[in-house]
Amino acid sequence: MSPDRAEQVVAKFNPMKIERNGYILKAGTVCNASHFMEKGIARSYTYDLEGNEVTTAFYPANTYTSDLLSFFKRTPAKEYIQAITDCETWYITYGDMQASFHAIPEFREFGRLNIVNQYSLLKERMLSNLQETAEQRYNDLIHTNPEILQHVPLKYIASYLGIADTSLSRIRKESVKK
Repeated sequence: MSPDRAEQVVAKFNPMKIERNGYILKAGTVCNASHFMEKGIARSYTYDLEGNEVTTAFYPANTYTSDLLSFFKRTPAKEYIQAITDCETWYITYGDMQASFHAIPEFREFGRLNIVNQYSLLKERMLSNLQETAEQRYNDLIHTNPEILQHVPLKYIASYLGIADTSLSRIRKESVKK
């Protein structure tokens, strides 16, 4: 992308600060902005049929944070996105993103690659939940996102891994022994 085109894109992003426990998105509302997480960690979560909170994703620094389904289909979100730490993001609105996609082919290609990457992560997570043990999923998480262990409450990590808090404690103890 040429510097001029890059400047056009950058001009569409706005800074936002979200305090710890603040919301980037609430279920039932349409996701109107896509955020690039500069600092901090957020998580997305929903509720299962029994009313239990289930963490579905973590968004550390240098990742895009949004509900892509709600954002692109313009439908109400089924998840919440909440800051776990104080966060600083750069966001672009749906309208500005669409205008940029139409005006800047390089940005459209970047957007396409980002969506493919997000789909890949979702597919890998789905398959790991079916084909890996909780210990393998925990090890993958700490190797790919070690900062999560430093800043995320263990109950969110256990929920994300699909296990009880006590099982996570056991896995962590066994991992330390190894």
